[in-house]
Amino acid sequence: MKRVERLHALSEMLRRSGTRGLSAERLAKEFAVSVRTVKRDLDALENSGAPIWSRPGPGGGYGLATGASLPPVSLSPAQAVALLAAVSAAPDAPFADLAAAGIHKILDVLDPGTKARADELAGRIWVNAIRPPSRKTSSALEEAMAAQRVVRIRYTSADGTTTNRDVEPVLFASTNGQWYLVGWCRLRDAIRWFAVSRIERASVTSTACSGHGIDEVGDPPENARPVHGGRV
Repeated sequence: MKRVERLHALSEMLRRSGTRGLSAERLAKEFAVSVRTVKRDLDALENSGAPIWSRPGPGGGYGLATGASLPPVSLSPAQAVALLAAVSAAPDAPFADLAAAGIHKILDVLDPGTKARADELAGRIWVNAIRPPSRKTSSALEEAMAAQRVVRIRYTSADGTTTNRDVEPVLFASTNGQWYLVGWCRLRDAIRWFAVSRIERASVTSTACSGHGIDEVGDPPENARPVHGGRV
């Protein structure tokens, strides 16, 4: 890992550690460098304006001051392209267009040299992206999930049967390359998995969800995990 990428990753680890902080030894082990190198990196971050605090003694360590402002976001060319590739390869993912808009905002404020290198690297990555669902349908599903309101869908199952259903959205799940809306189906009075690609229409109702939770979904697919895993 190049030093600039290590500095980015180091600041992110400190940010996620919250008020606990992390020891120099823990950081050195994470990045496979010496404690001396970690301390030089911490000095470099502090000199760049990062609000780093240190706590000496047993149980001490380093962290970022809570509530303090951070320097502007900066990405390496590889990090910028990684974000672009992830979104481009999954246009059917929930909130994909919002993610793409956010990424382009970040790219717009990169320094010209970094942006030029990212553009050149991006040209070396091709994706065979599937056709996403209609924007109207996706927006309705995303709004219903975020606001926890019942969504009315027109759904065609694998056997060709088409039904209209009111669904209380519980989660979005991706397995075997397919995205699903998982929710409480009021027609079947049970949790059901709906392939997003088979949802022909969707509209958000004014009815609030009744409180069905993730624990009712059952065991997740093998290797499934939340997109924010909380790794430190």
